Amino acid sequence: MSILPFRRQQSLFSWQDIEELGDLRRLQLVLDHLPDEDLMLELESERGPRGRDDYPVRAMWNSLLAMVVFDHVSVESLRRELSRNAQMRWVCGFSGSRAPSASAYSRFLGRLQSHIPEVESMFSSLAEMLSVELPDYGSQLAVDGKAIGTHARDRRRGRDPDGRRDVDADVGVKSYIGHDGTRRESSWFGYRVHLIADTTYELPVAYRVTPASHGETTVASGMLEDLSPTVRSRSEVLVGDRGYDNGGFIGKLWNEHGIRPVIDIRRTWRDEPEETRALGDWLNVRYDWRGEVYCHCPRTGVERRMAYGGFESDRGTRKYRCPAWQYTGVHCAGRDRCGVRSCLRVKMAEDPRRFGPMPHGTARWGKHYARRSSVERINSRLDVSFGFERHYIRGLRKMQLRMGMALAVMLSMALGHIREGRLDHMRSLVEAA
Repeated sequence: MSILPFRRQQSLFSWQDIEELGDLRRLQLVLDHLPDEDLMLELESERGPRGRDDYPVRAMWNSLLAMVVFDHVSVESLRRELSRNAQMRWVCGFSGSRAPSASAYSRFLGRLQSHIPEVESMFSSLAEMLSVELPDYGSQLAVDGKAIGTHARDRRRGRDPDGRRDVDADVGVKSYIGHDGTRRESSWFGYRVHLIADTTYELPVAYRVTPASHGETTVASGMLEDLSPTVRSRSEVLVGDRGYDNGGFIGKLWNEHGIRPVIDIRRTWRDEPEETRALGDWLNVRYDWRGEVYCHCPRTGVERRMAYGGFESDRGTRKYRCPAWQYTGVHCAGRDRCGVRSCLRVKMAEDPRRFGPMPHGTARWGKHYARRSSVERINSRLDVSFGFERHYIRGLRKMQLRMGMALAVMLSMALGHIREGRLDHMRSLVEAA
């Protein structure tokens, strides 16, 4: 919480004495619950006691938070609102009748860009506070990468950074495979925000901002280390789309963090859909591209899908049972020649993408995968409620700063609603009560 000095709070009257704050309660909610005191002390120490203090550090910071809360797409839009709204100036901490100049904001934002680690630490502190307030916060996770385009042109070659050109952005490409099997690609010039979110409460848990070309699985693998200790200890499931279908990433989730991956599988085999491949040393057992396991009768050659018997965590193996042994009424003429006997075990290391802890396509898998839409709704809020669909941000550090502030505001609003007894409003970015 950014506490204003006492001399800035003195006035002949208080706006709260003559009318309610109304929509400004949303801003007050953020100011009351955002852990920004360390950042404010650092910024005030850098400014020092000398010179004029027309626009105090805390008031400038509070006004930038207001820019995020009220979805102002530019500093000029914020300045116009401050110029006409005396109540908003009072809440932010400005004592004068004028809004800060554009150059004052330019200088302040330049200083803030050197404090991005403090903004990221602020987000981590909020995530840890929420994990205390919500005992299951972080147990069910989803991961996704969101494209953020820039209005700047691709002028990276032969251009020096001057604050106007975007020399950090690059081109990202995303591939899609339609229901008819055709492959489609879309590209954008800009950045990508990588999000890990809690699917129960639809709140972010960790994030990173990179140029658009950075791969999703590579960044997501590193983000696992960014999870707060409490969240990491309680994480059980992580859901992702086909972009995260990578054997190394899936293996790391389970082997290093004990998190069950629920990730849609890509069609990587070029054969016919009915094609199967031999499984291990079993002569009459094969599997398809989805990871379904089949056995063939040694005498008649009849193919049957084997019965899934569960995942053995201590062994890191899936268990499959002989259908003739498992199901009543199923008879196998070659059972005496079959090497499987009653069951077999398939190690996850055989193919992590197909033999992970939760089988693809089962009812349990589908129930978890349906919760992936929660992280997509967070992406939608970033576009609509926080203005990233129509932004004017240029440069990686500016984008990291603005995204960190937006996600910190999102978590501080949720924390404020929870602490004030409005659990049902924790995801509300519009209503303060």
